[in-house]
Amino acid sequence: MVIVVRCRSLKPWRFFIWMVNNQIKNIILRCPNQVASIDFLQKKFKNLDLQGKALNWLKKYPCCFEVYCENDEYFCRLTKQMKFLVEEEENVKDLQEPVFVERLAKLLMMSKNQRLNVLKINELKRNFGFPDDYLLRIVPKYSDMFRVVNYTGRRSSMEIELMSWNPDFAISAIERLAEKEGREPCFSCSLPATWVKSWERFWDFNSTPYISPYAELKGLVEGSAEMDKRTVALVHELLSLTLWKKVSIVKLGHFRREFCLPEKLNVLLLRHPSIFYVSNRYQLYTVLLREGYNGAELIEKDPLVVVKEKFGDLMQEGLHEYNRRHYLMNLEKKKKKGLLTVRPERTNREVINNISEQEDDQEGGLGGIFNAEERKRFYKVLFDDDVK
Repeated sequence: MVIVVRCRSLKPWRFFIWMVNNQIKNIILRCPNQVASIDFLQKKFKNLDLQGKALNWLKKYPCCFEVYCENDEYFCRLTKQMKFLVEEEENVKDLQEPVFVERLAKLLMMSKNQRLNVLKINELKRNFGFPDDYLLRIVPKYSDMFRVVNYTGRRSSMEIELMSWNPDFAISAIERLAEKEGREPCFSCSLPATWVKSWERFWDFNSTPYISPYAELKGLVEGSAEMDKRTVALVHELLSLTLWKKVSIVKLGHFRREFCLPEKLNVLLLRHPSIFYVSNRYQLYTVLLREGYNGAELIEKDPLVVVKEKFGDLMQEGLHEYNRRHYLMNLEKKKKKGLLTVRPERTNREVINNISEQEDDQEGGLGGIFNAEERKRFYKVLFDDDVK
């Protein structure tokens, strides 16, 4: 099976638009009465390296954002459909709390000293589905399992430490599946049968006993075949715990010391194409779990992923409606001016989709985020939780 990974059928520019709109949603939710002035959003808009006016951008997504004028000033709030999805997402998070607890415990149990830096966890909290307030919502509530420590006194040194080891959590996804199928734990290969050499390397690697990422590191030598086996098992387990079965290799590398990862992690991952798929899409190196995907689709979708996809669908619905309306308006103007010419027939959707791509390259488009430095600033602001 050849894996082709994407967020549904989203093109790169649509993927970034989805992230921007999600951040705008979060900004509005943190504003008083969940209403933000357009002037305020414009400041954030500029910080995102996006060209054009925030007002024009928001009007493109009428299913997501409601723009209105009061006392000669424009404001924005979420539509009823968006509020419904926000409420649904919160309900899912409440129901998923035991899952979040298990995920956090598993991360700590796999770490070298059963503790992880809070700032580093924050980098990946959305990958694991943790709510923004997990430090307040989860950690204090389960004080028998977690505690916040700071052994150096520096703000950047705050860590979450595991208080008790739960043997039920110390079972990897591979071990759980093997137990269910009544066999020895081992990795699976999702490559086409024609990849003969890759299959041979996989069978050779898989012939040695599986080493659990929750097992002690005693006796394992860095760079040895056993240590590599354990590292592959650990990355596999980490990806299994994420919502989309993928993670940034750069961010994963920030945990090199805590998870005893090799310095050249990307080299190790590329040696195992039967298990991992390394993507450079959007000019960002990402590692994906092959067995988690069937072509472009996630095989098992976390409830949070389902809600987030609904948001993406709503965004596209609003954009399509906006483009359809503007296409018909322009058509009417051309009719009045007698500028219409006979052309081969095209469906409304084809024309509108073409307009979508053109308009997003113009006012309110993505500007220079594909430039390396601007992309760094884009991400820094995009995932900044502080509303300034």
